[in-house]
Amino acid sequence: MAELRLRDVRKNYGTMEVLHGIDLDIPSGEFVVFVGPSGCGKSTLLRTIAGLEDISSGEFHIDGILMNHVAPSQRGIAMVFQSYALYPHMTVFDNMAFGLKIAGIKKDQIAVRIRQAADILQLTPYLDRYPKALSGGQRQRVAIGRAIVRDPKVFLFDEPLSNLDAALRVATRVEISKLKQAMPNATMIYVTHDQVEAMTLADRIVVLRDGRIEQIGSPVELYRRPANLFVAQFIGSPSMNVLPGTLIDTGSRSRLVLDAGFEVTTEIATDATLRGQIVHFGIRPEDLRLTETAPLFRATISLVEQLGEVQLTYLERPGLTEPLIAKLPGHLDLRQGCEIGLTADAPNFHLFDQHENAIRPVQAGQKIAVPAE
Repeated sequence: MAELRLRDVRKNYGTMEVLHGIDLDIPSGEFVVFVGPSGCGKSTLLRTIAGLEDISSGEFHIDGILMNHVAPSQRGIAMVFQSYALYPHMTVFDNMAFGLKIAGIKKDQIAVRIRQAADILQLTPYLDRYPKALSGGQRQRVAIGRAIVRDPKVFLFDEPLSNLDAALRVATRVEISKLKQAMPNATMIYVTHDQVEAMTLADRIVVLRDGRIEQIGSPVELYRRPANLFVAQFIGSPSMNVLPGTLIDTGSRSRLVLDAGFEVTTEIATDATLRGQIVHFGIRPEDLRLTETAPLFRATISLVEQLGEVQLTYLERPGLTEPLIAKLPGHLDLRQGCEIGLTADAPNFHLFDQHENAIRPVQAGQKIAVPAE
C-alpha cells in the first residue's frame, strides 16, 4: 500500500536527543516490528511516523512524498494503541463507524467497509454488542477494525497486546497474523518489547537500543546471525549464554580459553588483531545437549524448571559468575545437585569481540576441544 523511507531522523526533547539518526526503508506490503527494551525509542519512532511527534531533523517520506510537516490526519495512517479507547455507549458497529461518519463517508459505504472488516476479524456476531459485553481480545479486535475501515496506507500498532493476559495474547497474536494474510498488500509497523511477538509476526525486525538501530533483518537472520552481543541476548528465550575468554591464535587453529575453565578450538584462523584479546563466547540454551562422550563442559544442576515438553536447567561450575541455562527435553530425569556433561555443535557457536560485535559467522569444520578437567 505504501513505501516508507526515513533518513537521519532525529528527535530531541529540549537538549536531550532520544532518536539518533534513524535510517530505515520499509517496502510496500511489509510487516515490520520495532523491538527493544523499555526506553529504547521504539514508541517514539512510531509516533514520529504517525505525526504525533515532530521530527527534530531528518526526513520522512511516504511513497516519495515528504511528510515532516503533514498533519497526522493527512498522512493516510491508522494507529492501534495499547489502550482500546472504545466508546462505551456505542455498539461495535458504531465504534467502527464513528470516524467514517466524521469524515463524511456515505452510510451505505460505511456499512460495506464495516462488514468487510468484521468478516476479516471475525467480529460479525458482535456488531450489535457494547464494549462491556466483549472480552479483552474482542475489544482489541474492534480497535483494529476501526483502523481497517479507514483503508489507510499504513497500519501502526503500539504494543496492542500488552493489556491482555497470556492466553489472550497468543490468541490475538494469531488473529493479527491472519489479518496480515488477509491483507497482503498492507504496510504494517508493530511495536513491542516482547521478542516472541516480534519473531512470530515480522517479515523483518528492527532492533533498537538507546534510540539507535542495532540490527535489521528477518527473524531467522537475527536469531542465527546476530550483529552484536546485545541482539544475540535480546533475541531468543531464554537468553543466550555468554562466557568471557581469551582468543589465542595458533596458526591454522584458534584456541578460545574461557574463564569458566574449559576451551573451544576452531579451525578458522582469526584476524591477527584479535590475538590475546578478551572475547565473548555465546551458545543458546536450546543448542546444548546431554552427553557423556567428550563433553564441552561438566556442571552441577542448581535448579530445574519443568515446563512439560522441555525443562530449563540452570547449571553452576567454578569460574561462572552467573548460571548457564540449558533447554533440555522434558522427559529426562534431571535433579538438583546432579553433575551432567553438555556439548553443542560448533556451527551454533557465536563469537563476539571486546566491543561486543560479532567476529564472524561460525562455519562448518570447527571442532570442540575436550577440556582437561
